[in-house]
Amino acid sequence: MTEYRASFDASVTFSNGGDLTVHGFRVDVPSADVDEATIGALFVASLGLLMTGTVELSNVEIVAEPHKGTRGGPSDRSGRAVRPGGRLVELGHVIRAGMVTYPGLPAPEITPHLTRKASREAYAAGTEFAIDTLKLVGNTGTYLDSPYHRFAGGGDLTTIPLEGTVDLPAVVVRVTGTRASGIDVGALAAVDVRGAAVLLHTGDDARFGTPAYAEDRHFLTRAGAEWLAEQGAALVGIDAINIDDTDDRERPAHTVLLAAGIPVVEHLTGLEQLPPTGATFTAVPLRVEGFGTIPVRAFARLPG
Repeated sequence: MTEYRASFDASVTFSNGGDLTVHGFRVDVPSADVDEATIGALFVASLGLLMTGTVELSNVEIVAEPHKGTRGGPSDRSGRAVRPGGRLVELGHVIRAGMVTYPGLPAPEITPHLTRKASREAYAAGTEFAIDTLKLVGNTGTYLDSPYHRFAGGGDLTTIPLEGTVDLPAVVVRVTGTRASGIDVGALAAVDVRGAAVLLHTGDDARFGTPAYAEDRHFLTRAGAEWLAEQGAALVGIDAINIDDTDDRERPAHTVLLAAGIPVVEHLTGLEQLPPTGATFTAVPLRVEGFGTIPVRAFARLPG
């Protein structure tokens, strides 16, 4: 279903004095034919403005754009009971032989260990099986990083609890269309992330598997990672080539989040299917001892 946002300039006066002027402000709106009074009310609610006198809008434009979770808007589910039973949506890339996830890492290889033809010799007539060998690095497709990926003494994949990767409240932070590549505190501070899977929706996944995936890439800044850790995020995911700026060899986002025991899921896809809040997120890794990263079946359940 198409979602809409309103772009506008606004001038606000307050009953106790003072005024506020904004240009090019945007809020989520319920439909393409929303009236200006509703837009004005959403603007006031989104900023939590008190004692407003008049609200005058100009240059109003309705655009087809995914909701970003405007406070009090049509996709704001804070304080509302979320009905279970919504449909499941895939959020991970399909693993195929020869695929490129990250430039320079080897592609997965899928080869037969026992062919169906060879298996017929061991079973009754009409009974056959195939057993294949899968060779891949942990950083293939959509995968989860455990603390051991970054720290020699960090917990490996066997230490990731189910409670930390199953049915987490999903908070989607949309930065699609922004000029800045770095996702900083300003993009995060308006949302409640405590105990949530914070999913950074950049839109970079549209270039996955192509050389352009590594160009103009989005990433989480050090300050953004520190804020998420301080606020108690349970998991952080991104639909980009890396959660860090790949030009920064210190890898601050990995360092900060994994030091705090917060798993990282990279190379997500399909985040445009999720509302800003109200869905749940699951990405369970295999329990491999002495291993730091592994592909996951990442998915979400939408609100009913």
